[in-house]
Amino acid sequence: MNLDAVKTLVTGELAAVSDLIMERISSSIALANEIADYIFANGGKRMRPMLLLLVAKALGNQNPDQYKLAAIVELLHTATLLHDDVIDESTMRRNHPTANAKWGNEASVLVGDLLYTKAFQLIAEVDHSELTQLLAQSTSIIVEGEVLQLMHRHDTSTNEQTYLDIIQRKTGELFAITTAAMPVFLNMSQAETQSLRDYGMNLGIAFQMIDDALDYIADPEETGKNLGDDLAEGKLTLPLIYILDHGSETEKTLIKTAIQNKGTDDLPAIQQAIQASNAIDYTLAQAEQFADRARGALACLDESEAKQGLIALTKYTVNRKR
Repeated sequence: MNLDAVKTLVTGELAAVSDLIMERISSSIALANEIADYIFANGGKRMRPMLLLLVAKALGNQNPDQYKLAAIVELLHTATLLHDDVIDESTMRRNHPTANAKWGNEASVLVGDLLYTKAFQLIAEVDHSELTQLLAQSTSIIVEGEVLQLMHRHDTSTNEQTYLDIIQRKTGELFAITTAAMPVFLNMSQAETQSLRDYGMNLGIAFQMIDDALDYIADPEETGKNLGDDLAEGKLTLPLIYILDHGSETEKTLIKTAIQNKGTDDLPAIQQAIQASNAIDYTLAQAEQFADRARGALACLDESEAKQGLIALTKYTVNRKR
């Protein structure tokens, strides 16, 4: 089952979520409308709403509030992207100029804040105290992950454990609340909720590791982003950490110089070093381990087409090219 086949399992539900998002981001402020419409019109994989809707279907309880929950996680995700692009000075996402490249940093940050408030309004409407607590706590963890990543920009002493801590807090936590939201809302047992949260966390970590590998080996036309963005931002991700741990002195010096000096002048040489080493194979193997853990966490679910879709997403995550 490929990604398109998985999406067909929740096509109608995804459309309803998109309609709800477009309705809720509508603003009387023209610039806010223009930026928000631009962001959501450029799409994306809608991975997080799809995950939430598949979990709901696998649990056999598609409460109407699932649409609000799916909209909440997508609004939170999009708000973090807006802020990330400003922090990282990114200029391209999904083959289109970023909002900060088109309208400037100030407008992008404010519209990101606006999307957070729209998510909070939906959270209030759902009116479920444990769910509110989950989303509030997780949002705090995600922002702390951003701060931790900022602390380690251009830091060549960043090790694999610190890297893992960062991506657990950022990508992992957002995936985790996506897959835990429905069981929390449905007041399921702590064990069932934790299993589905573990699925999301491990899937999110695998997803980010593949993203970090693709930043050095992918076709920019497929990823929709500039190659070497992580390098330009001074981020020491797993492929580079591997070379710093296992590469030659020349390769280590190359990586350290590139990370400390903002820019991509050394990108071709670093790509060559990556290709000549086991850096990508190691990163892919680590991602596969987390994907395996994600699959194992689904043992709590009865067999269903939706469960097969969730399993398929673990395979898509580690095999994707964008």
